[in-house]
Amino acid sequence: MSNDVIGKVPVGISNRHLHLSQQDLFTLFGDNYELKPLKDLSQTGQYAAEETVAIVTNKGYIPKVRVLGPVRSATQVEISKTDSFALGLRPPVRDSGQLENSASVIIVGPKGSVTLKQGVIIAQRHIHMNEEDAEKFGLKDKDIVRVRTKGERAVVFENVLVRVRNDFVLELHLDTDEANAAGLTNGEEVEVLR
Repeated sequence: MSNDVIGKVPVGISNRHLHLSQQDLFTLFGDNYELKPLKDLSQTGQYAAEETVAIVTNKGYIPKVRVLGPVRSATQVEISKTDSFALGLRPPVRDSGQLENSASVIIVGPKGSVTLKQGVIIAQRHIHMNEEDAEKFGLKDKDIVRVRTKGERAVVFENVLVRVRNDFVLELHLDTDEANAAGLTNGEEVEVLR
């Protein structure tokens, strides 16, 4: 099986978080509010902000959910399957930005709340890569690959989406459920299989 390895990528583990539209940012934090960067993320121009919010449903509540910046055209909440049980939601597994007919939630900030009619997803596992990496791996945007991990809890992740853009930094994005199931840590290398 090792002959179908086409390259190695580092792992980036993504905890629950959300991206806000400009209007929702103002509703939650006040007019003309600007996010305060806390730390840069691996992807160019992306950062974890100091700000957190609560996400609420009629079945559950999760406080201190990290906001990521910069603002986006639409508000998007990304949670794990475990979080979905706590909130009583059934969000679809989707690529970022594909929010049609996704789950609903109330977002509560210090200055107000937003009822999100759709926008809650479980992020599809995916690999970010630039065009040079894609060429080296023999892949293109929207290809689907498999990823094999090593160690005591080794697994093969199926249906891993390849996302190619020139400002992307090579990294496999998994949520906390996926990473914990495979015993992975941030920065660990895994094998990409055709």
